[in-house]
Amino acid sequence: MHLQIGDTMLESAWLVPAVAGAPAIVLLHEGLGSVAMWRDFPLRLGARTGCGVFAYSRAGHGQSAPATLPREPDYLEREAIDVLPDVLAAAGIERPILFGHSDGGSIALVFAAHFPELTRGLILEAPHVFVEDLSVQSIAAAREAYPGFRERLGRYHADVDATFRGWNDIWLDPRFRNWNIVDRLARITVPVLTIQGANDEYGTLAQLDAIETHVPRAQRLVIAQSGHSPHRDNAEIVLAAAAAFVASLGA
Repeated sequence: MHLQIGDTMLESAWLVPAVAGAPAIVLLHEGLGSVAMWRDFPLRLGARTGCGVFAYSRAGHGQSAPATLPREPDYLEREAIDVLPDVLAAAGIERPILFGHSDGGSIALVFAAHFPELTRGLILEAPHVFVEDLSVQSIAAAREAYPGFRERLGRYHADVDATFRGWNDIWLDPRFRNWNIVDRLARITVPVLTIQGANDEYGTLAQLDAIETHVPRAQRLVIAQSGHSPHRDNAEIVLAAAAAFVASLGA
């Protein structure tokens, strides 16, 4: 299904139907992600947690309407503050658990900082709260490698080149080097579970350190033999941790 958010049509889906009496888990995808790119993980997440699972593709991703390019350095904040509240309202979702991957994790953090009353908890997989040299180097390498994975990525996006440019160009924009949301973290009052692969090629554990320093109810899980996408590399570990975290919320 699609949601009309302002002038923009966004692809969305209840990948696991809403469950009466249980919170919804809302999936926020990575910088090159979409609804379809979650694959079978939402079904497994719903089965393990007993929650409904909802996902949407941000503008310029999946089968959603195109995004306005080039993006500005505050594009993640704008998604969290200007778009996500309307998505949740249109989908009829109240106080979800946000499961954010990479850029999606950053969006979840900003949302929880600005709308604590609308958030039940956060599960953050490889979140970014500032820009690291490693991130820039790996994203520059992805630009060089893009021709080799363009066709595969194109299975998931209506305009794969625009999707790639929308992510790659802003992260390599010199203006984005100073992007930082650490000053917002102290506003987050809900429980937070951070998950990161020990071999994450896009960020170091300094990201989790910053979150734990400023968010009193944060806990971490570092997974050995995992890269930037632990829910794909080590799905069973992530599912077990997510299920325990959801149960701990008493929802």
